Amino acid sequence: MMSYLLRRLWQMVPTLTGVVLGVFFLFKGFGGDPAEILAGLNASPEQVEQIRDQLGLNRPVWEQLAIFVGQILQFDWGRSWATNEPVAQLFATRLPATLTVMVPILVLDALLAIPFALAVAAVRGSLTDRAIMVVTTVALSISFLVYVIVGQWLFAFQLGWFPVQGWTDSVWTNLTTYAPLPVLLAVMVGLSPQMRLYRSFFLDEIGQDYVRTARAKGLGERAVLMRHVLRNALIPILTNVSMQLPGIFVGSFLIEVFFSIPGIGREVMLAVNRSDYPVIQAVTIYLAVITMLINLLTDLLYKAVDPRVTLK
Repeated sequence: MMSYLLRRLWQMVPTLTGVVLGVFFLFKGFGGDPAEILAGLNASPEQVEQIRDQLGLNRPVWEQLAIFVGQILQFDWGRSWATNEPVAQLFATRLPATLTVMVPILVLDALLAIPFALAVAAVRGSLTDRAIMVVTTVALSISFLVYVIVGQWLFAFQLGWFPVQGWTDSVWTNLTTYAPLPVLLAVMVGLSPQMRLYRSFFLDEIGQDYVRTARAKGLGERAVLMRHVLRNALIPILTNVSMQLPGIFVGSFLIEVFFSIPGIGREVMLAVNRSDYPVIQAVTIYLAVITMLINLLTDLLYKAVDPRVTLK
């Protein structure tokens, strides 16, 4: 196991190197001149040049790349060009708000989609199965923006169950007061596609010979579903979850903007509007690292779920 971990971590180095070079040269070649953007339309050439000098944009490209790589290795991304706040501190202070929204979404997605999909697969072809498939198809056709607008109107303005916006320094208050509505809407959006996909996974397993053999031996339907079908379908489910995690992280950015949650997502959106390259570059590298670590963790979970899996 240790040799496998070391080998996988070593394989991440060239991938991360490619991401770093791609991000650096992409912003250098197509990002425009940050000095002109920050200076504004009415700035004089002298003011633009002064800003360019302050940001280090007058230095040779290789020197700028060396500084960028050094910042990555030291986990020090410098300061935001727009607010002059250290980027590392910005992420550290905004991360709790993002996790307060993202973690419940991840947990509820799994806790609801998996058992519901298994229950629907168990009654395949029935009226219940067909009705749920129709409902999930309709739900898939609705834009996330519609969920947000209708959800805010119904649950906040009409029923008064949740506030539309707000955030405090208390984690408990945020979890119980301000986070439930965005979490609820995000789960409603993600539940339909997850249920349909997991249902197909379970149906593939239900049609296998080992399931018929278990039933022929007299094993109850619930035991067949839980001990055999669910366990064998966990590998494709884990694969899907690992692929969805970066998307959920990015999706939480939109939620933070719609509900004015002071998380990393809203800061990234503001950074894009301000052309605040240090913030954008940092979050891009972080997402790449998170994605690679999630893939590694998923491979390890394969082994935990099915001992027959061989890690090579």
